[in-house]
Amino acid sequence: MSKRDFYEVLGVQKGASDAELKKAFRGKARELHPDKNKDDPKAAEKFKEANEAYEVLKDAEKKAAYDQFGHAAFEGGMGGGGRGGAGGPEFSSAFSDVFDDLFGDFMGGQRRGGGGGRARARGSDLRYNLKINLEDAFTGKETTISVPGSVACESCDGSGGEGGAEPVTCPTCSGMGKVRAQQGFFTIERTCPTCGGRGQTIKNPCRSCQGQGRVAKSRSLQVRIPEGVENGTRIRLAGEGEAGARGGPPGDLYIFLEMAEHPLFERDGMDLFCHIPVPMTTAALGGEIEAPTIDGGRSRVKIPAGSQSGKQLRLRAKGMPQLRGGKFGDLYLELQVETPVNLTSHQKELLQLFEDASKENSPESKDFFTKVKSFWDGMTS
Repeated sequence: MSKRDFYEVLGVQKGASDAELKKAFRGKARELHPDKNKDDPKAAEKFKEANEAYEVLKDAEKKAAYDQFGHAAFEGGMGGGGRGGAGGPEFSSAFSDVFDDLFGDFMGGQRRGGGGGRARARGSDLRYNLKINLEDAFTGKETTISVPGSVACESCDGSGGEGGAEPVTCPTCSGMGKVRAQQGFFTIERTCPTCGGRGQTIKNPCRSCQGQGRVAKSRSLQVRIPEGVENGTRIRLAGEGEAGARGGPPGDLYIFLEMAEHPLFERDGMDLFCHIPVPMTTAALGGEIEAPTIDGGRSRVKIPAGSQSGKQLRLRAKGMPQLRGGKFGDLYLELQVETPVNLTSHQKELLQLFEDASKENSPESKDFFTKVKSFWDGMTS
C-alpha cells in the first residue's frame, strides 16, 4: 500500500513553517492518540503515520530530501524516516512530547508549553528539637518557639518577579524544562540551561529575594504540647516548613520532643518510679513518710515494719496520663533503707547493745551465711 503524502497526513501545505508543522502535529497527535480512540483498531497505525510524517518534516535535511524525492528518499531505511525508522529513538522522543502534553497533569503534575510551565516546587520539611520537662508532659503546655528558615517574599508575594510579576514561559524550551539536540539518528535531551528545568523565567527578578520568591527569616510559632507525650514524640505542623520557590507550597515542620531528666522521678511508659530513703529505725519499726507526686502534691504513705531496701509501695493513678486516653499510670515508691552515719559514742553503745540482743532478728542474713558455709565446706571436701 502506497504511503500518503506527509503534508497531507499532517493537514498542512507544502512549505509550512516549523511552527505550523509543530502545531499541526500536536493537534493530530491529540486527535489520533490510541488512548482516545480505543474503538478504532487503526488508531495506533494512524498515530504512527502522523509521527513518521512529523519526524521527517521537522528535520531540515530530511524535509529537503523529501520535498525533492518524496518517499523514495528514505527507501531502504535511509535517514531513519521510513518504515525502518518509525519505531526508533526519534519516534520515542516525539511520542514522549505528545504524551507529556496530553497526560502530564496526571503523571507528576507538570504542565508544559503555553500552559504556564512546570508545577512549582514544594518547600522542604523542617525538623525542630524541643526539650521539655516531666511536668510539661504531665500537664501539657503551650510554648513559643523560634524557627529559622525561609518565608515567602513580601515584596513580590512569592512570585520572584519585581512588583509581583508572574514568571513567563521560558523562550528557550517553550516551557518544557528540557531542550533536545539532534546528533545523527539520535536525539539528546538535557535540562534547559536558561530556566534550569523550571520551564519558566523571571524577566525582572525581585530585588529583595533575587527572583527566588522567598527570603531567609526566623518565625515565632505557638506550639501546643498535649499531656501524656513521651520522649521522641513527633508533632507535625502542616505548612510551617520552608516556603516553596516562586510561590510553591510550603513544606511541613516536625517537632521532636526530648524529655529532660527529672531529679525525683523516673518514667517507664505511664508509670513513675521514685527512690525514697527511709531511716533504719523507721524501716524496722514501721511508720509513715510523706511522698511527693508529679502533680506537686503530697501523699502520706505507711511503711510496714521490717521493710527492706528495694521494697516497692504502689500509689494507684499517681503516674503519667495516657496520651489522648484519659487514663493514668501508677507511682511506685522504692524504699532505700539508710544506714546512719557520724554516730556519737552514745549511739554506738546503743547499737552495740541492740546487736547483742538481736541475733535472731536478721533471718535473711542468717540464711545467706548458712548457704555460704555450706558452699565453703563443699569446696574443701
